[in-house]
Amino acid sequence: MTVNEESEPTTTAPRRAVLAVILLAQFVIPLSIAGTAVGLPSISVELGAEPLLLQGIVNGFNIAFALSTLLWGAIADRIGSGRAFSLGVLAVALGSILSAVSPTLLVLDVARVLAGVGSAAVITGATATIHSAYEGPSRAKAFAAFGMVNGLGLAAGPSLSGVLIGLLGWRAVFVVHTVVLLAALAGSRALRRLPRKAPVAGGPLFDVGLLRNPGFLAMVLIPVAGAVGFVTFLTYLPAALQAIHGFTAGGAGALMLVMTLPVLLAPPVVHWIMARHPRIDAGAVSLAALVCLALAAVGFLALRPEVPVWWVVLPMILAGAGFGLPLGIVDGSALSFVPSERSGTAAGLLNFFRIGSEALFVALYAAVLSSGVRAQPGAAGIADQVAAGQPGHGDVYTQALAPVLWGIGVAVVVLGVGFEVLYRRAMRDQAPPVRQDIRA
Repeated sequence: MTVNEESEPTTTAPRRAVLAVILLAQFVIPLSIAGTAVGLPSISVELGAEPLLLQGIVNGFNIAFALSTLLWGAIADRIGSGRAFSLGVLAVALGSILSAVSPTLLVLDVARVLAGVGSAAVITGATATIHSAYEGPSRAKAFAAFGMVNGLGLAAGPSLSGVLIGLLGWRAVFVVHTVVLLAALAGSRALRRLPRKAPVAGGPLFDVGLLRNPGFLAMVLIPVAGAVGFVTFLTYLPAALQAIHGFTAGGAGALMLVMTLPVLLAPPVVHWIMARHPRIDAGAVSLAALVCLALAAVGFLALRPEVPVWWVVLPMILAGAGFGLPLGIVDGSALSFVPSERSGTAAGLLNFFRIGSEALFVALYAAVLSSGVRAQPGAAGIADQVAAGQPGHGDVYTQALAPVLWGIGVAVVVLGVGFEVLYRRAMRDQAPPVRQDIRA
């Protein structure tokens, strides 16, 4: 690794300060993804339930996030990941401020798109910065912390948002995002002190050559499976609980802790296990996660008005574990398969598939569910309200949900088979990347 531009070798203290800034900003991204959908029923009451615009609050963010990751990955390789990160924090903060004061659904959608564009810079810049600025055990610990904070944001998102909505209304969610981001922006100057690799003068935004590496492609499939089998439920399960069992936003958010706490707890547990059992690698952890996600999708079929809500506790735990187990190892493992000078582009590509799959499958989830609601006899007049999660028609919501759940289960199994084939090929046909030594 070469030291370049405005940097000199740094001490442990500045590195810790930089990591703290990265994690503070990164916390808001999963918090936003996980928590915004909890407010959809409340937003629909205040600003209207027009389906396209209402779903744009979630889908607009996700689509902008996905499409922007490729661009930000290449930008990070040129201007430096730290600068890309800082620009992203600023954009998300502005988007959050506009979200908090939005008078209409259209303005709120625009604000969420802006936040999505900035979030792509935050996560891409953060991933590339950690990869290039840390080595060996320090890098593994930094990625483990990165995964843990992602888990914390996902765990806190529905619950914190539900509490804020119950006490202060849905706009308070975006006010909290703004406060956290402004704190991170104030500390982002510390990133300039990090050692950095030389900027890359050229290179494609979408480096297809990276996808020819079976190890990199295998690791890319893991966040895609997580998007299918976890993020879809994370986004719309609170609305389902309100529609099917009559939960309030706060009550749904509180119950979501059952699903999101495993996301928080899994990364440090995996870090501890891998440090003491060298034969347990990223492939084994990822395969276990895929099994959990597939079982969870089947278990959610118990989400019915006539079935006590406690029957879905185990599927919620399995879904959280399936997403959380590989959370602290996917990024580091994927980037270890590519040349270090392409880490920004690789991070952008990885996050394109991660966020792109989230955008795709969350939107598909909503579209199939809405179509299922409208297809039922006598539901035409209440379809928008039911799809938004407003209570009173749990049987209609449940009938529309069943085919969605089966589709999720099949998709996770297919992705699991693809991962296993690719990962085995990577281990067989080429020297595996140097395993990160995560023993302190």
